[in-house]
Amino acid sequence: MKITQKEKTLLQELAKGYAELAAHPAQKERRDRARDINDLKPRRPMVWLHEVPWHEMNIDDALTLQCEDPFARDMEWFFRHNFFRWKYIQADTILENEYSIYKKFTHTGNGLHIQENVIATDIKNNIISHYYLDQLDTMEKVAGLKTPKITAHPEDDAQRMEWARDILGDILPVRLRGHGIYHAPWDRIPRFRGVTPVMEDLIDNPDLLHAIIKRFTENMQTEMKQMEALELYDAAVESIHCTPAYTSDLPGTEPAKLSGIWYRGMAQMFGDISPRMWQEFELDYIRPLMAQCGLVYYGCCEKLDNKISLLKTVPNMRKIGVSPWANAESCAEQIGGGYVYAHKPNPAHVSGDFAENAVRAEIKRIIETCRAHGCPYEFVLKDISTVTYKPQNLIAWVDTVMEVIDSFY
Repeated sequence: MKITQKEKTLLQELAKGYAELAAHPAQKERRDRARDINDLKPRRPMVWLHEVPWHEMNIDDALTLQCEDPFARDMEWFFRHNFFRWKYIQADTILENEYSIYKKFTHTGNGLHIQENVIATDIKNNIISHYYLDQLDTMEKVAGLKTPKITAHPEDDAQRMEWARDILGDILPVRLRGHGIYHAPWDRIPRFRGVTPVMEDLIDNPDLLHAIIKRFTENMQTEMKQMEALELYDAAVESIHCTPAYTSDLPGTEPAKLSGIWYRGMAQMFGDISPRMWQEFELDYIRPLMAQCGLVYYGCCEKLDNKISLLKTVPNMRKIGVSPWANAESCAEQIGGGYVYAHKPNPAHVSGDFAENAVRAEIKRIIETCRAHGCPYEFVLKDISTVTYKPQNLIAWVDTVMEVIDSFY
């Protein structure tokens, strides 16, 4: 790190402002409310925004970085984007009174590297079109997949902790953090095959797909055990893939064990396959992995209307994702008070011109449906690929959603 005194002074001023916001009384109220919802106590729903197209959001240079040193730039970005959230798209944002350094580790992978052709309409956007080349089209290639090895780097962690503490002093605590579990094999497998070959092989070559998912599951089991042994997991994460993770039902003790953390899973490309086929190629493989963890959050952009009954057979299932393409009434009726109804509002409503009437109708419908069926629920707007360089769209979305919720609570 080669940070200048000017950069250090800037970061310290930013840290003071952040510490003031982190001390705001709203933080505790929101933290407690998120915890209650995850503990299955219905409350006013949490509203979060994640996966924001930050390259389209720079109002009045609020997100423009001044530091040059990479470590300093990362810290500056942490402060500036949280200030932006608080000022413009706050909703139920929770700011913790700390600066986090995440434990570093390296992963040897399975021996394959993505081979693809891409098309980008906006070079600043990481959401682009991919055409993946099939590298797992034979049993021999599947057999050649390697078992990953994970290596922790505590010396790197100690160095970064020292740097952060030197910059922040007594302004803001610095905390060494671990990681959570995010396992979505059917998001990863198509990157080595393409989507079409996978969907065709569900019918034409199921044995090959079983061999692939079996190997990916074995590798994930190996990863989980290595991560646990190396103390790389975190017992008290605040979010799990964009959703609040606060709960009283996990011990929160370090070093984190698998039994004390959340499992996060999904199979987005399987939204339209049958429940029987989904169970055969997804649930039967991930069930043993989920069973080792404390709580499970499952589902993302895929429709799960006809699969919730199967998800409910997982004893530690706690939160179920409900996409904007799902049948809200059916999902709420099945979820009831036994799980968190994690609603993903439609990001298309902010992608061009802000669709205020559609947003009002969507949020009102979900509130009425969840309240009628006694569901603890939340709203997380995510997968926001673009707002077509109209940051006001997200600001208006937050204002509209909070106004609708206020009319019920």
